[in-house]
Amino acid sequence: MARGGINKAVVQEARDALLARGQNPSIDAIRIELGNTGSRTTIHRYMKEIEEVEAPIREPRERFSDELANLVSRLLERMTEESGAAVSNAQAMFDQQRADLEQKLEASQSELTSLRRQFESQGSALETQTAELQTSQTSLQAEITRNARLSQNCSDLELRVQEKDEQIRSLEEKHLHSRDALEHYRNAVKEQREQEQQRHEGQVQQVQVELRQLQQTLMLKQDELTRLNRDNERLLSEARQQAKAAATHEDAALRLSGEIGAMKTAVAKADGAKEALQEQLGISRAESKRLEEGLAQASSQLAEATRLSEQYSVELTQLRHTTNHPETDNESIAK
Repeated sequence: MARGGINKAVVQEARDALLARGQNPSIDAIRIELGNTGSRTTIHRYMKEIEEVEAPIREPRERFSDELANLVSRLLERMTEESGAAVSNAQAMFDQQRADLEQKLEASQSELTSLRRQFESQGSALETQTAELQTSQTSLQAEITRNARLSQNCSDLELRVQEKDEQIRSLEEKHLHSRDALEHYRNAVKEQREQEQQRHEGQVQQVQVELRQLQQTLMLKQDELTRLNRDNERLLSEARQQAKAAATHEDAALRLSGEIGAMKTAVAKADGAKEALQEQLGISRAESKRLEEGLAQASSQLAEATRLSEQYSVELTQLRHTTNHPETDNESIAK
């Protein structure tokens, strides 16, 4: 237990206690006995006084040995004090160095942790970049394959366009032939219609002259003649309609030419133009079919007009015969 201060009596008691236990009453032992109280210099001074008081008169040799022992003891105590101070200083330096090292170790561990995190982050980024690179390589390969496929499709499309151009040229040639044939037929029909109309007009005029001369004779034929005139007007109207139909057909041919031009443009856009071309071709075929039907109908009407003209001729012949031989008719009527 620590005490407030030491004196000679206290040091004496501690020395006696150590001697009673058979221990060496050194300065450190006495200081420990005193509870680590008091300085070593003070304890050494009190110990010296106590030893001087207790020391008997000795021989010079013994006194010399005691002085040497005291000197050695003092040296030992001093060395102990200095070594203790050195140890304390060394311990303090060691503790300071240890604290510095621990601090550096903590800083190194923190830096190592940061470096590990940075390494993990860089590793994750590298893995992400590797995945992105693989994705890019896959996309590049797919794009290369797609470009090759597109190139092949372009080549196929160019071949198909060339085929379409050949078909269009063939259709244009057929269209030109059809238009030439239609124009030739239209001119022939026109000439024939004009000839028939002139002949018919001449016949009508002749019939009108003969009718004026034979008004009294032809009273019974008036109704039939009126019917024939109506049929003649109908034929004229039908002829005009045929002329309009021919003009319509010509417009359809021109429209067909425009549609063929539109089909050329549609071929360059997409494969869907093929369906439009087929549809236009169907329309052209339908127009050609309608033209053929119109031509057939015109031919039929011309045949009907020819038949009526022949009938008119027969009837006019009969009228002339009746006019030239009225007596025979009267006899026939009498009979």
